[in-house]
Amino acid sequence: MYIVTGGAGFIGSAMVWKLNQLGIEDILIVDNLSSSEKWNNLVGLRYQDYLHRDQFLKFILEGDDPFETEAVIHMGACSSTTELDADFLMENNYRYTQYVCRFCMKHDARFINASSAATYGNGEYGFNDDHEGIDRLRPLNMYGYSKQLFDIWAKDSGILDQIVSLKFFNVFGPNEYHKDDMKSVICKAHKQILETGQLKLFKSYRDEYPHGGQKRDFVYIKDCVDIMAWFLDNPDTGGIFNIGTGSARTWNDLANAVFAALEKEPVIEYIPMPESIRDKYQYFTQADMDKLKSVGCDVKMTSLEDGAKDYVQNYLNKDNSYLMSR
Repeated sequence: MYIVTGGAGFIGSAMVWKLNQLGIEDILIVDNLSSSEKWNNLVGLRYQDYLHRDQFLKFILEGDDPFETEAVIHMGACSSTTELDADFLMENNYRYTQYVCRFCMKHDARFINASSAATYGNGEYGFNDDHEGIDRLRPLNMYGYSKQLFDIWAKDSGILDQIVSLKFFNVFGPNEYHKDDMKSVICKAHKQILETGQLKLFKSYRDEYPHGGQKRDFVYIKDCVDIMAWFLDNPDTGGIFNIGTGSARTWNDLANAVFAALEKEPVIEYIPMPESIRDKYQYFTQADMDKLKSVGCDVKMTSLEDGAKDYVQNYLNKDNSYLMSR
């Protein structure tokens, strides 16, 4: 059994789609559907069963493995970078991940975890995924801190080489439609451009960056799941790894890519950044991808322009068609 926590969410459901593409259907999806629209991400996927996250936790805390688990792809967590309930993040992101990891270690199952580039904070120590330096990182929000805590725990426990913890950078692509304000800017831009004919981007408040010149490492969801599939095929490879393209691009680049995909001329308006986020805003992120390449992962990363074109023309232009529909 392959278990995907957060299996109805953005990256989780895309990974289930990838497993299906590989002919794998013996899958248990763990999530908390509640009253959200995440259930749409499951329509068309092939899997054996679904469990609420609390029920799954009860099973693994009992100590047995009724699932005969081959691997757990642990994408289940609160992914909101603006979540202020620190106790909730400690339990849901940090403690829960410990429980799932211990379960995998006990039953010799592959464990692939979603960490985050948010652990790098403002990037003062760079974006190198060498785990020896993770203790000095200073995340800018509680979400990033909850992810960093698990990475530190795994390092201090001496198990990092037996698991995989992936630091995802700015992921975009199909199946993120339920994420409300946490959707990618490409997803938001598509709607905004069609409705208003223009796109609004934040002004810069640092002299070295022009308006819209703030940079991010934008990575396409299809590349993310290809990399996770590679780790499933290479169970002897472990550690912390960045998941990005290795190339920082500006918000202006992103805007131009979306306008081009829509076959429209760019019209950009720069608006004030809310004061509440100005002090915590990341002006630059760029994944160091040398470590992933050094272990032999040969997944070719999609350019921002090609990813935006595929996402816009094959999904967003088609009434939010879902990844599993192709």
